Amino acid sequence: MPVQLFSPEGMLPNAPYHHVASATGTRSVYVAGQVAHMEDGLPIPEDLAGQVAQALRNVARGLAGADARFQDVVRMTFYVTAWQPEKIGELMAGIQLVAEEIDLPLPLPPASLIEVVQLYEPGILVEIEATAVVD
Repeated sequence: MPVQLFSPEGMLPNAPYHHVASATGTRSVYVAGQVAHMEDGLPIPEDLAGQVAQALRNVARGLAGADARFQDVVRMTFYVTAWQPEKIGELMAGIQLVAEEIDLPLPLPPASLIEVVQLYEPGILVEIEATAVVD
């Protein structure tokens, strides 16, 4: 297995992500920031949980296009508009909503959450990037 995820003792306990990824693969895959655009052109969800779920589906689609999957991901970045700690429940609800559907490991691969003032289009609440390493 080219990717190993772990959290060494002494790091923040009970985080919803692993703190460290180690990879031995030979090919890197970078999925650019994905938002909640719907494949069928329907309006994007208006809530954070719905947008997180759809953005993760789009990341999964990008990974699959490069013959990768979430088990190959070594790093994720979540950009969230107007972040407040109270939003963590809604963000995690979006993750839980699709984790089984897209085979997303929980805890997540190493992840960062970064607050942004706004994203490229009004109404977009979250954008997600992923980096994977495959054989």
